[in-house]
Amino acid sequence: MALSVGTIAPDFTLLNADREPVTLHSLRGKKVVLAFFPAAFTGVCQAELCTFRDSLATLQGANAEVFGISADIPFANKAFATANDINFPILSDWSLQAINAYDVALHDFAGIQGLTRSVRATFVLDTEGVIRFAEVTENPGVEPNYEAIFAAVNSL
Repeated sequence: MALSVGTIAPDFTLLNADREPVTLHSLRGKKVVLAFFPAAFTGVCQAELCTFRDSLATLQGANAEVFGISADIPFANKAFATANDINFPILSDWSLQAINAYDVALHDFAGIQGLTRSVRATFVLDTEGVIRFAEVTENPGVEPNYEAIFAAVNSL
């Protein structure tokens, strides 16, 4: 079961699409939206990340930083970000470090035995790194509740 509201978000260091490390604890003092998604270049993931892209100015106006996280390698994430004009970092969790820490692993993704990816999950962290909102969709083909995410960011 994914981490719940009130839990201190586990720290991680993951590579962005330019293969530069991003460490969660370095973002203390800002609100953070972590959007775990199953795979680049899939329809629902594209719709989700483009929705965050289109809402980024509003989220940053609320002192929030957005990060997509997938098990794809940095090269795939970079191509996906470029193809979709994604204007926030997509982090590569190929080793499943954060996916496992947040307990959002999706085993046998797309019916492929042994392929582990992330479920579709969104966490909103406050400025101290505490999870204040968590949503895990039961079906990875369903987009998250954006209104609830944005409301959670604005309530902090």
